[in-house]
Amino acid sequence: MIRLLLSDDHPVVRAGMRALLEAEPDLEVTGEAASAEEAVRLAASPGIDLVLMDLQFPGSLQGVEATRRIRSLPDSPRVLVLTNYDTDADILGAIEAGASGYLLKDAPPGELVAAIRAAAAGESALAPAVASRLDESQRSADQRLTVREAEVLQLVAAGSTNREIGKALFLSEATVKSHLVHIFTKLGVGSRTAAVARARELGAIRAG
Repeated sequence: MIRLLLSDDHPVVRAGMRALLEAEPDLEVTGEAASAEEAVRLAASPGIDLVLMDLQFPGSLQGVEATRRIRSLPDSPRVLVLTNYDTDADILGAIEAGASGYLLKDAPPGELVAAIRAAAAGESALAPAVASRLDESQRSADQRLTVREAEVLQLVAAGSTNREIGKALFLSEATVKSHLVHIFTKLGVGSRTAAVARARELGAIRAG
């Protein structure tokens, strides 16, 4: 039996997943978390094999950092990301944080169940579209932004100043400027606006 923790801030989504997964004879939903903080707390309880983790939550703690914290627990459960977001930064951030797999919420039910079984067995479980995105990202490594660069540029896209970005990410303004220089070079642009547009075109940051 694979014991699951559902982590999503939308009750309707959790209810739908529970109904779908509990129809499978080898899957059991043993808990639900409506926040990333709650997911980390519940994942520390004995008896959880796999956490289904969304990336976006209200509050400061998000899915990637929650995944990192869960995977650092003793005898930690595995984490399978299930989200609407498919940017390079989201995917790479989740994989680097220790997620065993990454699926989009529009995945067919059979694909989700198969991914849960694979991730619980210690195998990699990537949606075909996500695997293709990773392949493309590796082929265009000269343009690929690091997770930190993507975080900086996402804040630029939101209209933040260098000082505000530094405060949000605990960086000095000089470090923020250094990241922007690297971003401009990688993307072949000369302005913040052009960098945001190019990164969105490449799928490196979220569109909104």
